Amino acid sequence: MLKIDNNNQANRDALSINLKDFTTEQRSKFDELTKEQQELTSKTVEQLEKITNKVEEKILILQNQVQATLDKNINALNTLQKERFEQMELKQTELVRNTETKLESIRITVEEKLEKTLSDRLGQSFETVGKQLLEVQRGLGEMQTLAQDVGGLKRVLSNVKMRGGIGEVQLAMLLEQILAPDQYEANVKTKINSNDLVEFAIKLPGASDDNARVWLPIDAKFPKDVYEQLQTAYDTGDLLLIEAAQKNLEITIKKMAKDISDKYLDPPNTTDFGIMFLPFEGIYAEVVRKASLLEELQRTYKIVVTGPTTLAAILNSLQMGFRTLAIQKRSSEVWQILGAVKKEFENFGGLMQKAQNNIQTGLNQLDDVIGKRTKAIQRKLRSVESLNETDAKLILPESSDFDD
Repeated sequence: MLKIDNNNQANRDALSINLKDFTTEQRSKFDELTKEQQELTSKTVEQLEKITNKVEEKILILQNQVQATLDKNINALNTLQKERFEQMELKQTELVRNTETKLESIRITVEEKLEKTLSDRLGQSFETVGKQLLEVQRGLGEMQTLAQDVGGLKRVLSNVKMRGGIGEVQLAMLLEQILAPDQYEANVKTKINSNDLVEFAIKLPGASDDNARVWLPIDAKFPKDVYEQLQTAYDTGDLLLIEAAQKNLEITIKKMAKDISDKYLDPPNTTDFGIMFLPFEGIYAEVVRKASLLEELQRTYKIVVTGPTTLAAILNSLQMGFRTLAIQKRSSEVWQILGAVKKEFENFGGLMQKAQNNIQTGLNQLDDVIGKRTKAIQRKLRSVESLNETDAKLILPESSDFDD
């Protein structure tokens, strides 16, 4: 053990000496590299200073040459421009003189032609004005006829019954275009113990399956007078007058909604809401402008206000619902048919199984006849000598005779 320790100590001493020698050698090399780098840097700086001085001298010489060339070119350009300006001034003076001469000649020609043209045009204008006066007179006659027609339309619209008829006709056209004839009816008594007839009512399927129907009442309203007062107020621009007209329209719409609710709504014979149809988009826009009014109509009177566009959208939605319901009914019918087909197919499967068993029994019997019986017959006839074909045909008939 002491010998190992001595060896380790000797190794450590040798390693320490080697490290010191290596460190000294590296330091010496590093000092040499540092000295060489300093010398190289000094030489590089001297070369750069020489190059810089030469470049500055070249740049100075080049600047002097460029400046001299530039001064020479500027002087030549100034001289050329002065000559060109003098030539342009002479040409401009000559051009002005020629222009004045031509303008004078043109003025004389224009005056002569203008005098002749004016006389001709005045004659043509008087003739054209005469024709146009005749056309105006004819147009005034047509406008009088149109005014009479407008007056007739105004009289129609001023009549409450006729005006309601217009809304009813428009409502009937919408229903006819979108729904099938058996999906709605006209002049329907929707409320029990009441003689009031709603203009139109849509047939909706009931909650039960006993073919009961529920009516959706639709009534057309046309508050023309109130709407015209509102339009007149808009034309005047008076805010107080506009507010009063809007309030009057609101009251009128509420009365109409109450009238529809009281006369035609009778759940469960009808839906719990009805539809008020306004035949013109302008009136409908004025009503839907106030969200509070629509909310009150729906909450208090259970009435939905529609215009031509919105009613068409509602009717299209109902039509899709009708189609979906028809598809569901057809689906149940198809399901019943499939059930019957399934039962028949089960019976058919049983019959086929019996037929297969019978056929299999026949095949087994045929195999028994062909196999076992044939072999038994052959064994019995093994000792009998076979005749030739000619003798056999004389004794047994032809195969065609068997076929017959």
